[in-house]
Amino acid sequence: MRPLWVHFRVQRYEKNLTYANMGFGFLKKIKKMTNNLRIPNKFCNFAVDFNLGNYRLMITIEQLKDVQQRAEKLKAYLQIDEKRIQLEEEELHTQAPGFWDDAKAAEAQMRKVKSIKRWIEGYEGVHAAVEELALAFDYYKEELVTEEEVDAAYAKALSEVEDLEMKNMLSHEEDQMPAVLKIVSGAGGTEAQDWAEQLMRMYMRYCEKHDYKVTIENLQEGDEAGIKTVTFNIEGDMAYGYLKSENGVHRLVRVSPYNAQGKRMTSFASVFVVPLIDDTIEVEVNPAGISWDTFRSSGAGGQNVNKVESGVRLHYKFVNPLTNQPDEIVIENTETRDQPKNRENALRHLRSQLYELEMEKRRQAQAQVEAGKKKIEWGSQIRSYVFDDRRVKDHRTNYQTSNVNAVMDGDIDAFIKAYLMEFPE
Repeated sequence: MRPLWVHFRVQRYEKNLTYANMGFGFLKKIKKMTNNLRIPNKFCNFAVDFNLGNYRLMITIEQLKDVQQRAEKLKAYLQIDEKRIQLEEEELHTQAPGFWDDAKAAEAQMRKVKSIKRWIEGYEGVHAAVEELALAFDYYKEELVTEEEVDAAYAKALSEVEDLEMKNMLSHEEDQMPAVLKIVSGAGGTEAQDWAEQLMRMYMRYCEKHDYKVTIENLQEGDEAGIKTVTFNIEGDMAYGYLKSENGVHRLVRVSPYNAQGKRMTSFASVFVVPLIDDTIEVEVNPAGISWDTFRSSGAGGQNVNKVESGVRLHYKFVNPLTNQPDEIVIENTETRDQPKNRENALRHLRSQLYELEMEKRRQAQAQVEAGKKKIEWGSQIRSYVFDDRRVKDHRTNYQTSNVNAVMDGDIDAFIKAYLMEFPE
């Protein structure tokens, strides 16, 4: 008779467990179980594999079923079958004669088609990963794949499911839009301006990793180093939906290279994120509230720079819908050397900010109805970056990491996910 192998493998999972605590503790229980079942020892062989570090057992059938059930729920909730039919109908509209005669309507239709495709492709990725996991689990029983391959398939399937679940939480109209991200250095001179530039690099690296297109609209360099402020457009899949979590004050604590005594200093920079709207969205702008200044751009840009007043500064006076008090929005744009184009871009940013104010008014009204829901104020301190202690902590979700270098290199997905999971607006 072929011996019965009772085999389990110990991998990374829980801290402060020794080999004996984890391995032979389980081994004892398994031996006891086989004794209770009265299986003769000559038919039982035991094996334990150890890896250094933290530990965990290979996935269970319950974990496999959980991933499969979550995938099925996503298919039903997202109405994937209905979306496939809808996609065929919407694509037919794009093939109609004269479709591109109205460019704005055509662009809106193409965005609609792209949005439907994005959800279908997202689910197809989930379905494929879950199917691969189920096959790997079955093949492992026949010793055709290793436990490492099963673990890898599980990690991939779980990641695909969680990513689509998180996208599903971004259900508001504005979540699908591009974003305008603005960074303003706080008080603190060169140190604060250097911090603002580090944040700019962090977000640009994040955009690069996610294949987002970045266009700098306005940039004011610091007096000695860093930047005073920067505004850039971010275009890509649900750019605003993800980056809205970055609204607020970001705090840096470090030993400043700009301090002769080498003192530990604290600096602040504010980050503002609003959806970048297009002409298909109606936003009321009172022309009587608009006034313009022009100025000469600074920095590289050709012979027009510092000679022609191509830079524009828009002032818009209005009644703020959040406070019902008179307010003013000031927007600068130096993106091109063409003043009319800069005026057009500034007006677009104005409409985006007014749209965001209206959305914020709606969110506040909803928050008042939902008793007990934690309110996130635009401009509140949201995250601390403590370089010396190697710690980055989000004060809204309490999520933190010790990998400061990765965060400053644009790896902020975990912070965004934690925020969206806790505040699924």
